[in-house]
Amino acid sequence: MHRRSFIAMAASVLALPGRRASAGPAKMTVYKDPNCGCCHEWSKAMAAAGFSVDARDTDDLAAVKARLAVPADLEGCHTAVVEKYYLEGHVPLAAVQRLLRERPPLSGLAVPGMPPGSLGMGEDPQASYDVHAIPSGAGESYVFMEVRPGKG
Repeated sequence: MHRRSFIAMAASVLALPGRRASAGPAKMTVYKDPNCGCCHEWSKAMAAAGFSVDARDTDDLAAVKARLAVPADLEGCHTAVVEKYYLEGHVPLAAVQRLLRERPPLSGLAVPGMPPGSLGMGEDPQASYDVHAIPSGAGESYVFMEVRPGKG
């Protein structure tokens, strides 16, 4: 490969921070209740965004959440794992993309409960909820992203 071609290729990869250096889309495993429609819709949205989604129906979501050490007060509808992070509940695509771009020292992100208008819960431009970050190791969770009307 010529030096100029290599430099141009490397620059294009660095200029697109949302893209992965490795081949193929990021793999995401979604653990969900087999009868939950909103989990299915959230998974479809992640697949449409380019993730390689492996949706796994389970009757024991509590065991998945316990294995990943999801804080009980931040539990949501379903649990996904992408790269080294977990995504608890209806985490919006923008938060997932930011997480994978910035790669902070977190265990994961969580949207507690099932907020109306969140991804997978119908489209509502007036939706308002917080995405919580759960630090790796010690430390309290904090607001990673606010979803507010006009903010995304």
